[in-house]
Amino acid sequence: MPWCDTHAMNQHLIEISRNVANDAHAILIMDQAGWHMSNNLLVPENITILPQPPKSPELNPVENIWQFMRENRLSNRVFKSYEDIVDHCCHAWRTLQDRPWKIMSIGRRKWANEF
Repeated sequence: MPWCDTHAMNQHLIEISRNVANDAHAILIMDQAGWHMSNNLLVPENITILPQPPKSPELNPVENIWQFMRENRLSNRVFKSYEDIVDHCCHAWRTLQDRPWKIMSIGRRKWANEF
């Protein structure tokens, strides 16, 4: 989706809900982005949202993924158009997707494995 907003999040929740087994319940751990915590969010009954404390990127491994993407694939570039940005971001994401070991190493938290 081209926007991060409540509508997009609602659509995302619907898709997650469809993929939760009938006898299961999903817990989504999310930061407190406005579209994650909107009063207009329609959270399906088989999903619970567990918000992270504010200003705690160290608890959200995906923040390291975004940083890696910016530093290695998306920074210091001039894009010709919106479509060029989307194409470049999709290519960067697909390239990273093809390297699951890289995703694991970027998102791993040493302190989380000590318990």
